[in-house]
Amino acid sequence: MSQTNSPSTGCLYGLKRVCHAWDVSRSTYYSRQKRCPETESSKHKKPGPKPAITDSELLDLVKQDIAASPFKGEGHRKVHARLKRQNRRVGRNRVLDVMKANNLLSPHRGIQAPQDPHDGTIITDEPNVMWCSDGTKILTANDGWVWVFSVEEHWNAECLGWNVCKVGDRFAALEPVTQAVKNVYGSVAKGIASGLKLRIDNGSQYTSDYFLKQITYLGIQDSFGLVKQPQTNGVAERFNRTLKEQILNGRIFRNIEEVREAVRQFVELYNTKWLLGKLGYQSPLEARRSYYKLKGAA
Repeated sequence: MSQTNSPSTGCLYGLKRVCHAWDVSRSTYYSRQKRCPETESSKHKKPGPKPAITDSELLDLVKQDIAASPFKGEGHRKVHARLKRQNRRVGRNRVLDVMKANNLLSPHRGIQAPQDPHDGTIITDEPNVMWCSDGTKILTANDGWVWVFSVEEHWNAECLGWNVCKVGDRFAALEPVTQAVKNVYGSVAKGIASGLKLRIDNGSQYTSDYFLKQITYLGIQDSFGLVKQPQTNGVAERFNRTLKEQILNGRIFRNIEEVREAVRQFVELYNTKWLLGKLGYQSPLEARRSYYKLKGAA
């Protein structure tokens, strides 16, 4: 400003004098100067000559190369190599920048997974809406691997039935379901558990015709968890984890009978004493008694 002539007098005035006349500090003037938008001529430009191929032209060449390639999942290096073979002189990093800016790198061009239909909620608001079942294996010294199948209530995570066996087939997987239905509904008559869903995974025991026909006879509707998403059967998975942490891990079992007795004791202790945060730090049986007490009072 000190080098600019006044349009009215044609004279030069120093910055200090002008700021005093405006009643503005010089620091305010310099601060506002920094916030002024840059003109096109003052913007920083890359040194050197302009590239022969513009970014938009390079983008078109990259898209054409990807479309013409018979292979999948190729990255920017191979794209650059093919452009070089066509006498398209561009830098490899520039090809990388253009592909990255336009989501053309190989991870973005792969087959995208469909939208997850699971909303993240598996806990029910009342009992006998959805149960779950799953199996796990335990190694014993004399009997080798043995299976532990169980059924849990989604509402309060209560273990309603269990089965320890040597052969983990469809018959073994159905046993705890039959126990649970008999314990809750009083019998295993046709349609006795109508309206109940059973969350299961895609294991061969649960996808067998025998298993599915038997639960259908009881009135139970199958509800398969999503493939590669064990959290959709999270109640059963969490019970198995608790079971292993509390009585199985770090312990050597001689035979299947020792495993069966350990699971029996744990299930009884778990249902009566294990506190769950989602239940207000009540045990599964305490939550069940409280629910029916409030329901009866209502």
